[in-house]
Amino acid sequence: MDYIDYYKILGVPKDASAEDIKKAYRKLARKHHPDLNPNDPQAGKTFQQINEANEVLSDPENRKKYDQYGADWKHADQFEEARRQQQASGGARGNPFGAGGSGGYQSFNEEDGDFSDFFNSMFGNRGAGGRQARFKGQDYRASMQVNLSDAYKTHKQTFTVNGKNIRITIPAGIEDGQEIKIAGFGSPGANGGPNGDLYITFAIHNDTAFVRKGNDLYTDIPLDLYKALLGGEETIDTLDGKVKLKVAPETQSGTRVRLKGKGFPVYKQEGTFGDLYITYQVQIPKNLTEREKELFKELAEERQKR
Repeated sequence: MDYIDYYKILGVPKDASAEDIKKAYRKLARKHHPDLNPNDPQAGKTFQQINEANEVLSDPENRKKYDQYGADWKHADQFEEARRQQQASGGARGNPFGAGGSGGYQSFNEEDGDFSDFFNSMFGNRGAGGRQARFKGQDYRASMQVNLSDAYKTHKQTFTVNGKNIRITIPAGIEDGQEIKIAGFGSPGANGGPNGDLYITFAIHNDTAFVRKGNDLYTDIPLDLYKALLGGEETIDTLDGKVKLKVAPETQSGTRVRLKGKGFPVYKQEGTFGDLYITYQVQIPKNLTEREKELFKELAEERQKR
């Protein structure tokens, strides 16, 4: 496994504080985000490397393993277990960690040579039955932006992760911040182990006039004063097309109407939808003519007689 210098990727020294790492990540993520660099094919790969570096260095436990084991930090637990077994069975005799007894092992990194060769040589002859130990590859993480109008229906989308084009099916009803796993699309495993997985976090961009709350949708609709008073029909847009509504006479501004089943699809429950809530906002007419003013005065006088 090739050594990747995560500190170099983020542009921070090895003794950088957690706050320095966070600031460096945010600055680079904004600069190299694929959505801000649509014509740069390298941006996606760079953005992935930045995310990967931050995932490791922002986690104290992962950072400790990375600092000690370099490219093989993902296998640190297995390495420690093998060390304990070696000490328990043979003590210092034939100890691949060198002299030092309990706890006296050496820290490896890129300056110490190829730790992967050492790691593989140790495990290669000590697995059960003389077989090499197999390890799952590293997981990848990526982010994807999807328009709310697109998330309304199941669709396919292609994006690039680590230089590879991947076409996935996005189920209808995907939510903002939701993460899905694509098995086997991470880095290759070691010694014939399974590939890592790909985890995708979705960011939903609202390109509609609706507000989404769970599986329900909300919107305000302007309603003509005369239609609000006398009643009638109102044609409105939904994500599934146009719908005609009957407006009851004397409808008040702020009246909310529920359209059952006209909301957002429920994730992985085909044919199941939330509701759409319409709030009427009665519009007061402007630029009245003199005749219209007279008629409204007559109406006002008529109301006072009651």
